[in-house]
Amino acid sequence: MAKRLLPSLNRVLVEKLVQPKKTAGGILLPETSKQLNAAKVVAVGPGERDKAGNLIPVALKEGDTVLLPEYGGSEVKLAADKEYLLFREDDILGTLVD
Repeated sequence: MAKRLLPSLNRVLVEKLVQPKKTAGGILLPETSKQLNAAKVVAVGPGERDKAGNLIPVALKEGDTVLLPEYGGSEVKLAADKEYLLFREDDILGTLVD
């Protein structure tokens, strides 16, 4: 049974993108090759409130591809075969655009 997690405040739930182990032509890629630490945004919180009580919405949206720091985030396991990470919006390094 899969559960749906709605992040609170300015938190972002992401699923890490798995880098391919071989190319389309069948060439095996070494694990030592430098890969981007990318993830897909699965869910975002409503945002944070400022001192006046106004809501500051999260700049990311579901489906965005983001660049994650090497370390950090909280691991969340919602389904038996999927693992997610929960980050604060401030911890995400940027958005990857095609």
